[in-house]
Amino acid sequence: MILIIAGSKSDEQIVNKVKKVFDENKVEYEIQYASAHREPDRVAELAKKDYDVFIAIAGLAAALPGVVAAHTKKPVIGVPVSSKLDGLDALLSIVQMPKGVPVACVGIDNGENAAYLAMRILGVK
Repeated sequence: MILIIAGSKSDEQIVNKVKKVFDENKVEYEIQYASAHREPDRVAELAKKDYDVFIAIAGLAAALPGVVAAHTKKPVIGVPVSSKLDGLDALLSIVQMPKGVPVACVGIDNGENAAYLAMRILGVK
């Protein structure tokens, strides 16, 4: 099972890109909205649940993918959202993770590639 977690309802357009790919390929997933900054305990709780892959969607400081990765040993895919600085701030926040806290990163607003990568990780055909 895959968890799509977005930092805010304002990220819903990117969530919908992920959902579309999963729905077309009949992949099971759940969706949650939780902010790494405003709801850190909730994010940690979600990251500790028994999902196989996490897709974390966030803009601005984009701490969400890193916080999820800090609380799980499962694969985390970060999707940077273009809200300020054309999404470069979010992109750099996601790819510049410290050693031992890996996060895969797809292109800015590229929810589709996050879905395809999650399916490859799980071996979905």
